[in-house]
Amino acid sequence: MDAPDLPIHRWLGRTDAERRWLAGLPRLVAELADRWQVRTGPPFTTGTSSWAAPGVTPDGQRVVLKVAWPHREARYESAALRVWDGAGAVRVLRADEPRYAMLVERCLPGTPLSRADLGWQQRLAAAATVLRRLWSVPVPADAPFEHVGTVTAEWAGLVRQRMRRHRPPFDPGLVELGAELLESLPRTATRTVLVHGDANPDNLLAAHRSPWLAIDAKPMLGDPAYDAHPLLAQLAPAPADSPATLAGRYRMFAELVGEPAERLLCWALARTVEGALWSVSRDDRPAARDAMARAAALARATS
Repeated sequence: MDAPDLPIHRWLGRTDAERRWLAGLPRLVAELADRWQVRTGPPFTTGTSSWAAPGVTPDGQRVVLKVAWPHREARYESAALRVWDGAGAVRVLRADEPRYAMLVERCLPGTPLSRADLGWQQRLAAAATVLRRLWSVPVPADAPFEHVGTVTAEWAGLVRQRMRRHRPPFDPGLVELGAELLESLPRTATRTVLVHGDANPDNLLAAHRSPWLAIDAKPMLGDPAYDAHPLLAQLAPAPADSPATLAGRYRMFAELVGEPAERLLCWALARTVEGALWSVSRDDRPAARDAMARAAALARATS
């Protein structure tokens, strides 16, 4: 396995640290496979910040070996999987936390919810079932996870900083509303759960043990309503000129997950504005404009 041939090479390798990590990855994977006695196949090709491949243990168990580029969002993934212990998410079988490596159960057939042969209402219902299971698991008092509010307060600062630096032609009031929501929503949450953090439909896979299981968590402690945005945005997008349709879809999902529709909409607005300014910082103006159009529609849906 040569570093330039890794599927994630198109995403990583811009900095000296990333290049060093990529260069050492083949040796690390070989060491982990030997230690955990797993024979791996060709790696999955969809990763952006981690190497992952299907494997088989000596007793025939189907597994996935995953090694993530060491970064903040991946730091406590294995810890979250241990807390959930299979309730809505894959089980972790082995972990090397300092090196961001895990051996987890493999989902079979492994079809992502985004490609399931289901209508959008059925997909949202399936996603809601997974989220309710994840949120229902008690979190130990000594759990190491960051709080959503800590992270989103930093995002609010970045939103304002990027707006000043890049001066995109966006409605400043809408941008500031998004930044304010990133700061205020965590403070007004009525309960705290272990959120998945990246509950998009590609991270929910069909499995034999349970109809759908979550993978690739970016776990944090905080408001469960934080998790809904990627699912609604990708599984049930509504026309930007129809705030009533958009609001109706959020109300439907709110009933499925047992959270207030207003909070789901506000989190979606906040995270969409953050995503727009992130795209600006990456000089992806078309994506940024599309995101701000969605943010405007979400703002109308909340009024």
